[in-house]
Amino acid sequence: MVLRSNVLKGMGIIAGLILLVLCTFASIIFGYTDVNIRDVYQAFFNFDETNLHIIITEVRFPRALIAACVGASLAIAGVLMQALTRNPLASPSIFGINAGASFFVVVAISYIPSLTLQGITWLAFAGAAVAALVVYGIGSIGREGLTPVRLTLAGAAIAALFFSFTQGLLVLNEKALDEVLFWLAGSVQGRSLDHMVPVLPYIAAAWLGSLFIGRHINVLLMGEDVAYGLGLRTAWIKAIAGIVIVLLAGGAVAIAGPIGFIGIVIPHIARWLVGQDHRWVIPYSAILGSILLLLADISARYIIMPEEVPVGVMTAIIGTPFFIFIARRGWNES
Repeated sequence: MVLRSNVLKGMGIIAGLILLVLCTFASIIFGYTDVNIRDVYQAFFNFDETNLHIIITEVRFPRALIAACVGASLAIAGVLMQALTRNPLASPSIFGINAGASFFVVVAISYIPSLTLQGITWLAFAGAAVAALVVYGIGSIGREGLTPVRLTLAGAAIAALFFSFTQGLLVLNEKALDEVLFWLAGSVQGRSLDHMVPVLPYIAAAWLGSLFIGRHINVLLMGEDVAYGLGLRTAWIKAIAGIVIVLLAGGAVAIAGPIGFIGIVIPHIARWLVGQDHRWVIPYSAILGSILLLLADISARYIIMPEEVPVGVMTAIIGTPFFIFIARRGWNES
């Protein structure tokens, strides 16, 4: 742990928020069409409908907000999943939750083209919930009950299953292929506030819910018997955490598609900074997740310019070595 006192942790929150604002500003400025500070000021306070001002207000700014929102949501979901399962590899992507939400959304896009964004959002939530329940059910089978290894294997299997279903749908419905393929790679390119507004109330409620249960998660990690002895209603806390995870992961997929590894990398960095106190780990993860996805999105614009790499590819490049490191460390410790 780097930040030991609450004062330092509070200062870290402030520093993180400042860095988040700077990264958001950088996301608006940098890209195929570079803009300067004056252009940004003029676009917001003296809009004149030029192409540059339209790019800033209708493309870059919404894209930055969406990246920050999705990054925070995936990071918080990862924190809660790792805490509930006591598995350092837990995340929405590894446990198949992103894949389940993606499959349901692809079904909607392919066969119900008239479905509204609100309807797609609810289907993403449903897919995330179904995947989570199936993984939990499969991981609980056997005499040993629920273990981190069983959950990881069940999650990998369900993720592969939903991925296969998704590919099969696209083969059967080639008309939807172009529309869905880039989205399936995980991207915030081409997203507008219209994509985020229907999801935002649910994600915002989940953010607040995660902050509310942070203290209770600390008690839960002491062990079921200790938590029960201290009067904690463990079943309720787990249920609330499960709902929060589904809302965050499903909402993120509905907006930007399945983006992996944010939920693995960020919680470990947050815990390295502030320790195991989830009252601090959760807000730190939200800020760091937003920053990481913003930086990944900025990098994705330059690799093959003038084309762009989906940000999901960038997070995979960043997260895969970290995933291997965590997996090897866990194996050696076991």
